[in-house]
Amino acid sequence: MGSNGGQAGTHTYQSLTEDALFGSMEPPRRPTGRLVMHSLAMFGREFCYAVEAAYVTPVLLSVGLPESLYSVVWLLSPILGFLLQPVVGSASDHCQSRWGRRRPYILTLGIMMLLGMALYLNGDAVVSALILNPRRKLVWAISVTMIGVVLFDFAADFIDGPIKAYLFDVCSHRDKERGLHYHALFTGVGGALGYLLGAIDWAHLELGRVLGTEFQVMFFFSALMLTLCFIIHLCSIPEAPLRDVAKDISPQQAPQDPSLSSDRMCKYGSTEKAKNGYVNPELAMQGRKNKSPAEQAQRVMTMKSLLRALVNMPPHYRCLCISHLIGWTAFLSNMLFFTDFMGQIVYRGDPYSAHNSTEFLIYERGVEVGCWGLCINSVFSSLYSYFQKALVPYIGLKGLYFMGYLLFGLGTGFIGLFPNVYSTLVLCTLFGIMSSTLYTVPFNLMAEYHLAEEKERRQAPGWSSDSSGTERGKGVDCATLTCMVQLAQILVGSGLGFLVNTAGSVIVVVITASTVALIGCCFVAVFVRYVG
Repeated sequence: MGSNGGQAGTHTYQSLTEDALFGSMEPPRRPTGRLVMHSLAMFGREFCYAVEAAYVTPVLLSVGLPESLYSVVWLLSPILGFLLQPVVGSASDHCQSRWGRRRPYILTLGIMMLLGMALYLNGDAVVSALILNPRRKLVWAISVTMIGVVLFDFAADFIDGPIKAYLFDVCSHRDKERGLHYHALFTGVGGALGYLLGAIDWAHLELGRVLGTEFQVMFFFSALMLTLCFIIHLCSIPEAPLRDVAKDISPQQAPQDPSLSSDRMCKYGSTEKAKNGYVNPELAMQGRKNKSPAEQAQRVMTMKSLLRALVNMPPHYRCLCISHLIGWTAFLSNMLFFTDFMGQIVYRGDPYSAHNSTEFLIYERGVEVGCWGLCINSVFSSLYSYFQKALVPYIGLKGLYFMGYLLFGLGTGFIGLFPNVYSTLVLCTLFGIMSSTLYTVPFNLMAEYHLAEEKERRQAPGWSSDSSGTERGKGVDCATLTCMVQLAQILVGSGLGFLVNTAGSVIVVVITASTVALIGCCFVAVFVRYVG
């Protein structure tokens, strides 16, 4: 990993879809069916997320997790994701697997999600069957359940970046926009079905009696749904592997210059030429000679170089990441505490009363109604994702971004000031607008940035069909954007508990969400760059 571009062993990584070795090419237009298949990963992921949201607190309470460990459970996963996600995003940019660059990471993270669900939904039952000593059983049940929750959260949060980068790699700019809308659509549908599944009283149904408990029923459906969705997703659109161009060039075609012949050039992409193994050796060598040392290699990043790249990222990328952080901080502040808000504030129940008391039963009823509110949020998120495409020509991405933050801020503020069952359920539709906005608009803007940068490279003096400019790694960009979700979780998990304890009421949660969203509304209007 020396500093000279012509040093032996250096690898060059560039997107084949924009690479001059194959001319100015775009990936072929993808059929709607393929984009739908690609989007099913988001359906399976959000379905399992909804099941976790409905059951993880009862599971943790049932195994006897001390309150002092709650913060560890909710903070460990986002901290790991925030630190590791950009590193893995960079690694996926340079992955040389024969199966492609993103799919090996998606498969690994999908297996981790499945394992995490198995541990936190079934860990207590397995430990109870294997260990008889009550004290040891308690320790092992808590440990296994905590590991399962952290593993699932880590993988489920992490997997969004590779999925988005996979879409960006294999689709044209127009198909990227269509694919992102399908992603948001199926995210909402998956969440709605997951919440509906959790609302069913499986303990009194035959399937619940056969499998043992409702936790095992949830695992059965979640594991089945996740496995099917990810198999379909991974078979949706083929990725071409990172190619070693040096192996495609015969000794007679290789240049005599030792510094050039010793270099190994790797290309990646997803077009049919790459998949069929076509490489033009003359253009490969000619393009190599025309490049300056700074353009010849985009090396595999070390942690130090990655941090430097993140710090020195273009200002418009940084502003987009900040706006995404603000949006997710507001959204998670409301969503993570919403059912508790319904139980304590709207229904005036008491979660700390005896479990057979009227106050506790009222609280449980509020939590159930809160789950229906989250289901409304997911359904409306899907509907709004569908209508976004019709709104873009009229108000643009800036209008969508601004409107999503504004409506969410006003809606949560109204809920906090005037808590009422029916108005709160109606305003849950605004949560869906915010959810859909966060899943689509920032990634649409990133696709616009990539397209604009490509056009600038083509219009730059000295650019020719035999040269290709340096390109920001899409994996790093997507990972950097999605790791803002983990940072938002860290801020919410570490800060809101303190605010609730200080205010003495969870009503401060929705007021905080409203305030942060309105601040974000101003930020996206003033600081975020919109292309075109």
